[in-house]
Amino acid sequence: MAKNFFKRYIWLVDLLSRRNYISLQEISDEWRKSPLNDTHAPLSERTFFNHRDAIFDIFGIEIKNDRSLGFYIASSDMDGDSTGEWMLHTLCLNNVLQENADMKNRILVEKAPSSEKYLTEVISAMRAGKVISLTYQSFYHQEPSTFNVWPYCVKYFRQRWYMLGDSDLGLRIYSLDRFVDMEELDQTFEIPEKFDAEEFFNKYFGVCLEDSPVVDIVLRVDDSQAKYFRSLPKHSSQKETYPIDGWPVFTYRLVPTYDFKQEILSYGADVEVLAPESLRKEMADIAAAMNKLYRKK
Repeated sequence: MAKNFFKRYIWLVDLLSRRNYISLQEISDEWRKSPLNDTHAPLSERTFFNHRDAIFDIFGIEIKNDRSLGFYIASSDMDGDSTGEWMLHTLCLNNVLQENADMKNRILVEKAPSSEKYLTEVISAMRAGKVISLTYQSFYHQEPSTFNVWPYCVKYFRQRWYMLGDSDLGLRIYSLDRFVDMEELDQTFEIPEKFDAEEFFNKYFGVCLEDSPVVDIVLRVDDSQAKYFRSLPKHSSQKETYPIDGWPVFTYRLVPTYDFKQEILSYGADVEVLAPESLRKEMADIAAAMNKLYRKK
């Protein structure tokens, strides 16, 4: 029963997020039509207010009523909390997929490597401040290796979960889908007092870590792609400046890591690096090598 109510809470939050303002009668009508409602019974006023209270207790989401417009989401404890917002977004997306399970052959999602198997265990070790013994199969080695790691934080990027951990090798990124085995040890550790996970990754595009200085990167982007850059910024430091030769220009302040370079290259001739000169030259060298490769007969 509790599980079914939880689905209702997610359904209601998702509905309010999509409709902005909605009357109680409209909410009841939508619930009657929902595939999650096996009985197709309307949502009573008493049940709605019970759900509203439960949603506030569980998610910290406050639902209020405007007499002229209807019910709406007034505030949320998740505002500004990227992890909380991601979790709620994921739950709402899951609700959409469940509601439309009969359309699964027409709703395509991208498959991703399974890494959730160890996610709970890693977070548990993080919470307890415990060292983990990790058996890890790197793509760059034929055999897995086992070593002790101090788990600092986890990060979700491009449909994979990653763990930032410290060891005798220093801070490293480990993809959870490359875990062969892990064991939480009795040995404890203390994360550095000044460590801030968001601040640590703020200078990087994704999960590639490089011991290089942060630089100002300037990209000239074709109009056909600029709209995508605006709607989904590549990095929190992204800013749009004055166009050059009619092309929109975006600036970033980060470390030009391997994954950021790959992101730039994925746009081909639609994105040009203007600065710094060192990165521009590197992109030019890669483009020249590709040109040579494709001109082979």
